Amino acid sequence: MSNSIVHILHNDCPHCLQGKVFKEKNIFLHIGFPKMNEYCPHCNNKFEKEPGYFYGAMYVNYGLTVAQSIATFTIAQFFFTENFDLRIIPIIAVVIIAMASINIRLSRLLWIYMFKNYSM
Repeated sequence: MSNSIVHILHNDCPHCLQGKVFKEKNIFLHIGFPKMNEYCPHCNNKFEKEPGYFYGAMYVNYGLTVAQSIATFTIAQFFFTENFDLRIIPIIAVVIIAMASINIRLSRLLWIYMFKNYSM
């Protein structure tokens, strides 16, 4: 499990662990919509198994966004005197917008790794 997390964070192919899923060298410091390789440059594994394969990654992205929003609310709550201060909402919005590009890449990688063939 811990090896899978390392490979996900390094943008490694789930099949050979040497090729890259995304064309960008560092997927976490790149702004904009991700550019994925259609096939692994090393083992020629196809990443999008069928049309619409990454629609499920939207649910993973939603879960990541909700978790980040709850974490941001919990941390920001310590800096305000009232229990629920409306000034926390723009802070949460900024975090969601800032993390959107990272969440798209991370959710697709998690989706690919959830459905990789572990019997090999």
